[in-house]
Amino acid sequence: MLKGMLQEGNTLPNHNYEAKKILCPMGMEYKKIHAHPNDCILYRKDFELLKSCPRCGLSRYKLKQKDYDNIEDIEKHGPPMKVMWYLPIIPRMKRFFANPNSAKNLRWHVDERKCDGMYQHPTDSI
Repeated sequence: MLKGMLQEGNTLPNHNYEAKKILCPMGMEYKKIHAHPNDCILYRKDFELLKSCPRCGLSRYKLKQKDYDNIEDIEKHGPPMKVMWYLPIIPRMKRFFANPNSAKNLRWHVDERKCDGMYQHPTDSI
């Protein structure tokens, strides 16, 4: 859906499989977190074991009665309504600072920037 919203000729992958093929070799970890379809909550930490939303009561899983005999099977094997991909920041920052040249460039605005009272960089502004 996102690819359709962008301009023609973009290089965004068409499917999740193609995105995984790009992210995994680069060492970028990702975590899948079940999300509520109405964006009430994320099913993580305290809410990780819940089967329905505590706020509105909507089920966490897609319900198809013809595929399952009873509600317990749906809650164990049913696909989630919505899944969010989370890219943790710590491994990405470790990768940025692994190369000494890149680390120097990333810290330029703190270490080597001229402080002469003139606005030369966005960090000089209020």
